[in-house]
Amino acid sequence: MMKRVTAAILVHDGRVLITKRKSTDRLPNKWEFPGGTVEDGETPEKGLQRELKEELDIDASIGDYLGESIYPYEHVTISLLAYRASWNHGDINLKVHAEFAWVTLNEIGDYDFTPADIPFVDRIRRGEIEL
Repeated sequence: MMKRVTAAILVHDGRVLITKRKSTDRLPNKWEFPGGTVEDGETPEKGLQRELKEELDIDASIGDYLGESIYPYEHVTISLLAYRASWNHGDINLKVHAEFAWVTLNEIGDYDFTPADIPFVDRIRRGEIEL
């Protein structure tokens, strides 16, 4: 079975928002694009908007679909759906992550990302997804 998960490529002033998983989470201390699981009866866009509110306490608009990354972890195979997102308002208040960072194109390669997120990191580094 495949689990559908969303990721926000949330760009602000030429930087993209990334979040770090807690040391007690699966894939501890790995960085990822914020997002989460799509619930039954929910569109990926609505799920991503909900997750950004629940996890970061921000209101965001979900824009263009940027693609899918499928990765078979030991415990589950995920289909990671990435979307461009815009931060409307709210101050970032971490609910489930250890930390967050706003990173530039030149800095993003310095972070240790989860395997499912790496294809999107690579696309940003190649300029296919613009910051």
